[in-house]
Amino acid sequence: MTDLPYFATAERYFDIGVIDMVLRLCAATVIGMVIGLNRDVNGKPTGMRTLALVALGAAVVSVVAVHFQDLIDHPDALSRVVQGILQGVLTGIGFIGAGVILRQPKDMSVSGLTTAATVWITAALGIACALAAWHVVVIATVLTLIVLIALKPFELMLVRLLGNEQTVEDIKEDKQG
Repeated sequence: MTDLPYFATAERYFDIGVIDMVLRLCAATVIGMVIGLNRDVNGKPTGMRTLALVALGAAVVSVVAVHFQDLIDHPDALSRVVQGILQGVLTGIGFIGAGVILRQPKDMSVSGLTTAATVWITAALGIACALAAWHVVVIATVLTLIVLIALKPFELMLVRLLGNEQTVEDIKEDKQG
């Protein structure tokens, strides 16, 4: 039998001391700040403070979900509570993300999709911090930063090779997403 990761055992998962809780919430905030800094540097509508608050808010709700100690002897009930809270957070964040998506009717362009996706992944990372899924947090944060920093030049290169000039201009002018 293999050992379960830290966050996968009920005794450790639900036994959150004050220091552990502070570390989880601080980690979520820092992750949000790091991703937000990238958005600030690129002049996007959501930045360091916004994404830090998104990650922290998602982490707070998730930490509260795992504090239902009375349900630890009822895994099905506990699972439903945690699932419901996480589903609510991610759905609510989807509405916040929708607020940054803009459609220009005259030229039928849509902008802000990357920003909306960034808000959503930041909330998911906040949840992962709250659940102490540190391997997931590190890998997903690195992948998120790769997508935000390195993928746009790669996308431009591919579109130049395979697409048309209008598509290249659309990618270059992507000011909101």
